[in-house]
Amino acid sequence: MSTLDAKVQDFLAQDRIAVAGVSRTPGAAAANSIYLKLKSTGHTVFAINPNAETVEGAAAYADLASIPGGVTALVIATRPDATEQLVKQAADVGVARVWMHHAAHSFGTSVSPAAVQFCKEHGITCIAGACPMMYCQPVDFGHKCMKFFLGVGGKLPE
Repeated sequence: MSTLDAKVQDFLAQDRIAVAGVSRTPGAAAANSIYLKLKSTGHTVFAINPNAETVEGAAAYADLASIPGGVTALVIATRPDATEQLVKQAADVGVARVWMHHAAHSFGTSVSPAAVQFCKEHGITCIAGACPMMYCQPVDFGHKCMKFFLGVGGKLPE
């Protein structure tokens, strides 16, 4: 898979998706918004937070291996050093798709060059940047604008 659009379509075609970095405080983190958006689009979504039993009214899991039945895709919205550990977990449990979130508006990123390289070396399809909310329908106005400006500026991931 070589184009961003193909990677995004494949990622969003997955039914069972984990989101790492979801906060115990409802709506407090970008990951919470992504988690809720994916749920609203019909995905079966699992929150990963090693310090919480529940988030956004649902069970939270300490790691990918704890999710009953597993997942096929992972959104990472954490610090880059945590991203490196999460992609290793993904490889260990057979997750073949990873999306490393990058928040254009706050300049916060989960993208880690070492984690991107690890994905390449382990056959994990990786979207290194942008936000799933720029592609989940319906896309809100703010995320449409972010996608447009990132695209015009050549800042969308490959």
